[in-house]
Amino acid sequence: MAKLKITQTKSVIRRPGTQKRTMVALGLRRMHQTVVHEDSPQVRGMVAQVQHLVRVENE
Repeated sequence: MAKLKITQTKSVIRRPGTQKRTMVALGLRRMHQTVVHEDSPQVRGMVAQVQHLVRVENE
């Protein structure tokens, strides 16, 4: 199965609480931190909510 490499590129300071919780759910807590998740509709949906804060690459 495909994997997504998700990197936080912008801070969550002064962002709505829903976006902050989405970032934590993705496992991102610090700037420039990278996590790898299986490509699924649930993960794609979370990434779509915070697309302006992250960079996504196929792995």
